[in-house]
Amino acid sequence: MAAMGFMADLAAGRSHWWHPTLLGLTSEYGALLPYWLGAWMLQLAPNTETALWLVRLPFVLLLALAMTATWYGTYYLAKSPQAQPVAFAFGGQAQPNDYARTVADGGLLAFLACLGLAQLGHEVTPALAKLGFAGLYFYGVSAMPYRPRLAGAAAVLGLAGLTLSGAPVLAFFFGLGSAVVITLGGRSQSGAASVLRDRRDALTLLLACLYSAALATVLKLWHWKIIAPQALWIDWNGYLQLLVWFTWPAWPFACWAVVRWRHHIGSRHIALPLWMTSVTLLATLFTGSSDRTLLLILPAMASLAAFALPTLQRQMASLVDWFTLLFFSGCGLTIWVVWFAMQTGFPSQPAANVARLAPGFVSEFSLLTVALALLATALWAALVRWRTSRQRSALWKSLALPAGGAVWCWLLLMTLWLPLLDYTQGYTIFVKRVTAQIDTPACVEVQGLGTGQIAALQWYGRLPLVAGEPLVRCGWLLVRPVAGRGVPPTVDPTIWKAKALVQHPADADDATWLMQRQ
Repeated sequence: MAAMGFMADLAAGRSHWWHPTLLGLTSEYGALLPYWLGAWMLQLAPNTETALWLVRLPFVLLLALAMTATWYGTYYLAKSPQAQPVAFAFGGQAQPNDYARTVADGGLLAFLACLGLAQLGHEVTPALAKLGFAGLYFYGVSAMPYRPRLAGAAAVLGLAGLTLSGAPVLAFFFGLGSAVVITLGGRSQSGAASVLRDRRDALTLLLACLYSAALATVLKLWHWKIIAPQALWIDWNGYLQLLVWFTWPAWPFACWAVVRWRHHIGSRHIALPLWMTSVTLLATLFTGSSDRTLLLILPAMASLAAFALPTLQRQMASLVDWFTLLFFSGCGLTIWVVWFAMQTGFPSQPAANVARLAPGFVSEFSLLTVALALLATALWAALVRWRTSRQRSALWKSLALPAGGAVWCWLLLMTLWLPLLDYTQGYTIFVKRVTAQIDTPACVEVQGLGTGQIAALQWYGRLPLVAGEPLVRCGWLLVRPVAGRGVPPTVDPTIWKAKALVQHPADADDATWLMQRQ
């Protein structure tokens, strides 16, 4: 919602294109390009309803770019001579292209299976733009030995896109470290042609780094959010928990790949994704365990996970299959049970939990969404039957259930639970409660409100908000409560009279005092 507010202000001309603001507040991400994309879509939309769908289009394409880049990046890394399987004495081994395609399929399945993609993959935020450009850079640096011109352009655009999306430091270290990895890896190879090629690739990456650094300097996009070392120990538990669930199931496969390929740790197919993974892990650690930073790890970690598949032992693959089957089957069953409880009131405990967490929510039956959910459930059952059969399976079979289970649960949430999620996560009910008590104000002053609340009041409520301008006398004031839901002491009681405390339907802490001028 906050990102929508920045985009809407840009589209309406209330904010500067080189310095996006929302009612005078700046974005914490320091991004430009994601807000530009959304603002351009808003300018093309003929009405509000169309705008809500059209603004998602660039970010849908960025997510598709990340998926496509992960597949092609893994494909070209798997074509490396060091990544190919050992040739049999009498032939019969897999062809290089066929083997690379199979490994790339595994990389894409590992990307889709990561749990952290479920929520952030739906948001219209700079985080998704960073993921798309990180994937584009990963493809560029992986495909340079085979398609130097296209891959070089992709690497340059990837680093520039990361810089304009609020991650200039990551972009710089991605490019610099990759250039070092390629240079050191080229020294261990024989042949003047390969050494010359690696030097050319390293030079391209260094030039891309300089370009992105110059771009960040000119546009003043450099920003550092490193936490103090003494505070680092406090959040270790949260950091490890985030890392474990956010990148599941890719991280155990990636760790296994590093162990099994440890004698080739300097090879391009291991060193490049390992470098990008390590840089993202450090950035996440030193920026306060941010899940939005950790999102950038998915293309590289999914590629590492794919290279674990040729060396995966049968016992470990069976363990992953059984855990995945139980986990996602349990999640899907829970989604169905809660939906049935919302419709019928039985079982009583899930229905009571929904009523407690989302007071006032009324569930409606939709035949189309139920049909889609049933179809997705049938496909999941067919996938489980295929995986448990004794027929010959592909190399990526160990990632079929994790990816299929993640997509299945995602489809159930986006069909059966979508009205509930809109009610609890959105701001429409909150805005209706505010506007129901205000007639048609000339302006509404705000104090201390978050960017999400401001954006929702402007977008859904069409309220003319101002941020404490001394020459403007508004009849209404919206202010964030202090501890205990009291009126802040900064509000003069001789000027303002408390009208109502408006709360979010699913979050009592997300509240706002509505004040009326005396």
